Amino acid sequence: MRIAFEIGEPRQLRWAYNYSDDDSLATAIETFFDEIEQDGRLEQLIHRHYSHVEKFNYSDIRTFTRRIETHLPQFEALFKQASVEVGIDWRLLAAIGYQESLWNARAKSPTGVRGLMTLTLTTAKQMKVKNRLDPAQSIRGGSKYFASVLKRIPARIREPDRSWFALAAYNVGLGHVEDARARIITQSRGGDPDRWIDVKESLPLLARKKWYKKTKYGYARGWEPVKYVENIRQYFDYLTGFETKALREASESNKPKPEVAPLTPSM
Repeated sequence: MRIAFEIGEPRQLRWAYNYSDDDSLATAIETFFDEIEQDGRLEQLIHRHYSHVEKFNYSDIRTFTRRIETHLPQFEALFKQASVEVGIDWRLLAAIGYQESLWNARAKSPTGVRGLMTLTLTTAKQMKVKNRLDPAQSIRGGSKYFASVLKRIPARIREPDRSWFALAAYNVGLGHVEDARARIITQSRGGDPDRWIDVKESLPLLARKKWYKKTKYGYARGWEPVKYVENIRQYFDYLTGFETKALREASESNKPKPEVAPLTPSM
């Protein structure tokens, strides 16, 4: 491995614009950043685009890259087919599958969930999955289930937060996510129940009696869905970058370009 070029020391991001005696643009930019810093939008943007990559270490990247090459090709077409059926980016569905089973079609946990998307018996029956170990059925069933959870997230919540809430609900159950979003937890602590950045701070409180005794669905290991969402965001971003690289290389070498499903929901 060789270093291609030196990026240099970390620097702050800056706006650049043409010099002019008219300073109205500079004033507008300063006003804009003052506003988004005060109303929380700046924090939200930083969290959305940077917070989940801080813990993605070299070992994670190496393992994930290897499985993209050795395991994903067996299931990519199935994820893309499910993507068309449910209207969700295939890379997000693939990221869920990797988090659930490392793309192992015969995965089984001590709690009884099985298959590539690790479906419970109840979920499998709801999604009409007869054989959880059949990767086609598992991917289709898991994708349909995630889509059904996503539809139950309030429409007023915008993407990508809406998907983050759906992922958390896929992991811990929608009831527990709603408990964390409720007035007695997130709102009572001054947070916005429609922003993942606020609710993810509340979810771990569901493991504390002081808080869960006030909720409808009770105790939950609330730190788990937080980590679950962070992991899937990492995998999704990496899959997106991996595919973009493949497209660029195919274009440069005049090879057939791999098919890319449309981004739905917007990430």
